[in-house]
Amino acid sequence: MPIDTFLQVLVLVVGFYMAWNIGANDVSNAMGTSVGSGALTLKKAVLVAAVLEFSGAFFMGANVSETVQRGLIDTHLFVAEPLILVLGMCAALLGTSLWLQIASYFGWPVSTTHAIVGAVLGFGGVIGGVDAIQWKETGSIALSWITSPLISAVISYVIFSILQKNILYAMNPIEAAKKFIPLLAFIALGTFTVSLIFNGLDNLDIHLSFLEALLIAVGIGVLAYGVFYFFMRKVSSPSMVLGRTPSRHLPQTVVSLEKALKHLRRVHVASFDTVHDKVGSLLQDVRSLSEELRQETSFIDRTSDYHTVEKMFVYLQILSACFVAFAHGANDVANAIGPVASVLDVIKHGVITHAATIPSWLLAFGGLGIVVGLATWGWRVIETIGKKITELTPTRGFCAEFGAAITILIASKLGIPVSTTHCLVGAVLGVGFARGLKALNLGILREIILSWIITIPASALMSILLFYLLKALFI
Repeated sequence: MPIDTFLQVLVLVVGFYMAWNIGANDVSNAMGTSVGSGALTLKKAVLVAAVLEFSGAFFMGANVSETVQRGLIDTHLFVAEPLILVLGMCAALLGTSLWLQIASYFGWPVSTTHAIVGAVLGFGGVIGGVDAIQWKETGSIALSWITSPLISAVISYVIFSILQKNILYAMNPIEAAKKFIPLLAFIALGTFTVSLIFNGLDNLDIHLSFLEALLIAVGIGVLAYGVFYFFMRKVSSPSMVLGRTPSRHLPQTVVSLEKALKHLRRVHVASFDTVHDKVGSLLQDVRSLSEELRQETSFIDRTSDYHTVEKMFVYLQILSACFVAFAHGANDVANAIGPVASVLDVIKHGVITHAATIPSWLLAFGGLGIVVGLATWGWRVIETIGKKITELTPTRGFCAEFGAAITILIASKLGIPVSTTHCLVGAVLGVGFARGLKALNLGILREIILSWIITIPASALMSILLFYLLKALFI
């Protein structure tokens, strides 16, 4: 077999292996919120991801792929020896893939964007020296790793705070949800549509102006509003059925009093003399007040209202899951396809060109690898984002997914390879922070951040070692 043909087969195999690992690790993070909140089963999450991840990769993946293949290192420094660049990109893909598989095996939600960028910079810096690294482009990418989780956190925090105030803390949460959910569906699907069709269909030679894309998005948003409005009307409210008079106090007040009672009981048992008597008297007063408010707020009935609201949000979270899966496919397919496109272009022309065209079949190839990875290996990582950072419900999961997806899509449009893991962790943090710092599992957060720090040097080191191994074999 000619060496060019062998290298083409090798890079395609390694590229698919990389996409498979992206599906196993990063897509698991993306769908973890939906599985963790109970909106989707694991099987349904895989099906949703299969369609939307593939679509995002195929329709919008080219923007970021061009940054990964040309924006990180100065490829002109390898003009005299294009085979060095070919082997380096293959080593970067393989090194990243091996690190991701190790992380997925142990259930660590690492960033594939960190990994591939670290791997490319690793071999590029060793072979071409400091001058080979595009510091300006690399700096903007590194800055995005800090800003993207902050932006996701802020967006999710704002959305969830609005939902808390206008739905969860409303006198009649179900009736409030009936009004807000169709509006949220309009915003979510409208945003999703305009992101898809405005400069997102270039691979199909379909070019629309922003105004045309906006009009289509508004039309689809209105359709979503109508569908959700129709279904929301069919949801009955226990408050209306029972003819209950709304209380000025929220059920959360009863929950807080129950917590206070628990602490007072501990103090009462551990205290003596007059302190024991005073705490006992206070304990009796708080118990009486708790019972009074429990009856006034119809605590059991109101709690069932919240369960009903969460069930109503399941459909909206499925919509946001589609949104975040599409956004992830659009951004993270570049991690696998960017280096592959660069290698194939060098092999085809025999020289290093300024920018390689990303063929549609290659985007589809990467999208397929992502989907297979999620279906076969993704279950190992999925619970960390969905269950361990903070307790998620459909309302919280929707806010987290929507905030993360907006951040990722904006980055995809700008051609910036942000970390989906960063965006989702930031979004989940934003939702958790809206409920108070105690709602967050800080221990898990420390582990996740540590895995992010380790990922860059680990993938860079593997990339360098594999480069020298491939160089020994082919040169």
